[in-house]
Amino acid sequence: MDGLTTAIVTVTAFAVTAALGIWMIPFLHKLKYGQTILDIGPSWHKNKQGTPTMGGLMFIVGILVACAAGFALYAARSGGFNPIQQMENAKFAAGLLMAAAFGFIGFLDDYVKVSKKQNLGLTPSQKLVLQFGVAAFYLVSIRLSGDATTALPIPFFGYFDFGIFYYPLAAVGIVYITNSVNLTDGLDGLASSVTLMASLGFLVMGRMLGVVPAELMAAATAGGCVGFLVWNFYPAKVFMGDTGSMFLGGLVVAMAFSIGSPLILAFVGIIYIVESLSVVLQVISFKTTGKRIFKMSPIHHHFEMSGYSEVQIVAAFSLVTAVGAALAVFSIARL
Repeated sequence: MDGLTTAIVTVTAFAVTAALGIWMIPFLHKLKYGQTILDIGPSWHKNKQGTPTMGGLMFIVGILVACAAGFALYAARSGGFNPIQQMENAKFAAGLLMAAAFGFIGFLDDYVKVSKKQNLGLTPSQKLVLQFGVAAFYLVSIRLSGDATTALPIPFFGYFDFGIFYYPLAAVGIVYITNSVNLTDGLDGLASSVTLMASLGFLVMGRMLGVVPAELMAAATAGGCVGFLVWNFYPAKVFMGDTGSMFLGGLVVAMAFSIGSPLILAFVGIIYIVESLSVVLQVISFKTTGKRIFKMSPIHHHFEMSGYSEVQIVAAFSLVTAVGAALAVFSIARL
């Protein structure tokens, strides 16, 4: 994909997302779709009570519009797609559908929260059933597209064939990463900034491997995240909600699968993974010993309780993601 198309996709996602905020934020205020802040969180978060949530709809529209425009533009400029690209295109469409489906699950969760004025939406079991259903749909879709390989590159170690374990492990991985992105959305601009760095890494990897759909998705995601940060950077005027964070989780997974290297998320998604692991370790430690490892989990709240500002934490986590993305690019170059 040429630089002009990449720029058009990125700018389109940014412009649509940022512009939608002008209308959507007052609209969400009017509907009184405000965030409910739990008492167990940092006390200073109480001043965020009532900030509109479900703002992720802004970049969902922006990213999908940009992907459609970029796909059409690339097809027109390149004169069509070859058979190999047809498989990549099918995975591209399946990835966007997966992200949209995860976003819809998040929307249902957010809607229950705001309509009942509580911080609990769908039950964990309801969410998991829906999420695994979406993951299964995606894996079946890419299998039907012609991608039947069960061998994956392990960064810096070569390929390993997972055989019959590939699909159940892949489904667990998809759900795990999606929920990890959701957990990362706990500070103003955090999930948006971290995902921006991750998408830039995928943009480089897609260009290196010549996987146009991955470039398209990454460019649109980067633009959408920057457009959302116009409204979501500290102090946030709107939150993405589970609607947005689960959509971004689906996109991150789709980008990793589109370049044929989902395990690269060990580097690109290092912050997502650390966030979710901090919750798991905190629960295990408290239930087994009665003691907490962190002052509060997910780990971004631990750093908050340690005296770091939201802006400092967002900057540090984004930098870590950028380093992880650079390692991912280096590992891809060695394949």
